[in-house]
Amino acid sequence: MATAPSSDTPDPQRGNARRALTGLALVAALAGGAWGGWWWLRGQYLQSTDDAYLQADSLAVAPKISGYVAQVLVGDNQAVHQGDLLVRLDARKYRAAADETRATIAAREADLARARAELAQQQASIAEASAQAQGAQADLAHAHAQYQRYAPLARSGAETQERLAELANQQAQARSTLAARQAALRSAQARLATQQAQVQQAQAQLGVAQASDTQAALDYDDAEIRAPLDGRVGDRGVRLGQFVQPGTRLLTVVPVQGLYLTANFKETQIGAMRTGQRVSVKVDALPGRELTGWIDSFAPGTGAQFALLPPANATGNFTKIVQRVPVRIRLDVPGDLQGILLPGLSATVEVDTRGDQAHG
Repeated sequence: MATAPSSDTPDPQRGNARRALTGLALVAALAGGAWGGWWWLRGQYLQSTDDAYLQADSLAVAPKISGYVAQVLVGDNQAVHQGDLLVRLDARKYRAAADETRATIAAREADLARARAELAQQQASIAEASAQAQGAQADLAHAHAQYQRYAPLARSGAETQERLAELANQQAQARSTLAARQAALRSAQARLATQQAQVQQAQAQLGVAQASDTQAALDYDDAEIRAPLDGRVGDRGVRLGQFVQPGTRLLTVVPVQGLYLTANFKETQIGAMRTGQRVSVKVDALPGRELTGWIDSFAPGTGAQFALLPPANATGNFTKIVQRVPVRIRLDVPGDLQGILLPGLSATVEVDTRGDQAHG
């Protein structure tokens, strides 16, 4: 008959379980200590968010004039450089307008030349009238001197009264001639102001024609629509033969080489953030790849402040909502990722708030 084991005999299974629990507790304590040390030394200074997206300052390309599309010289997603010709409009009417303004300029220049010639002629007429008036003045002075010289002789009988009467008549004629010459001089001087006004009017008309020519030249040049910056063509909606108006969106040029990232951090996260702090970025499209960057700037308000309908918290019931602040982050993009990273891609951002030195 078998006997039951004594209660003082150690149970091997219970001892193994106790050692396993002790080991697990030790591992947990080490892990907790390691995590606590990491949090104390680094983790408490890290702020992260997955509300972050790559962006670029894209430009919509639109015409400045109306017209039919004569040529579309770029395709979807094509790389372009600043100044490259993208779209050409039918410019025949603008070329005709430019020819017309040049002809108008020629006519206005002729009008100005004629007005200046007439002004010069009038100035010569004034000079002539002035000389004639001076001559008449001299004749009157001579006639008056003669009359004064012969008057005593006529009274004494040395000269006849007929001679004195003749001299008096000559003096009167000289006075009349002087009056006529002076009136002609005043009339010529009055016409001078009219001629000067005609010259000014011709100059103004020429200026208007030249301004019209400048506008016509600009319109003609604007028929060729060029790339405003380096980038790639996106959202191309322009088609051959399409009639476009000024401001019609034809396509978009995306400067993929100038990417940056906007991360929307909670307001409770940004207290220790500063411009220049280092940032690590993980783009969802590139698993396992980590990029670096730095804080470039902070938005001047929360995202809600720039919404179409900003909140009016002073009315109705109030529920506090944590706001988010857009933070602009510059990226160090490796050469092998140029052209792969695109605006709109999602990312996860982590900021080390221990550093506050500007990016060098």
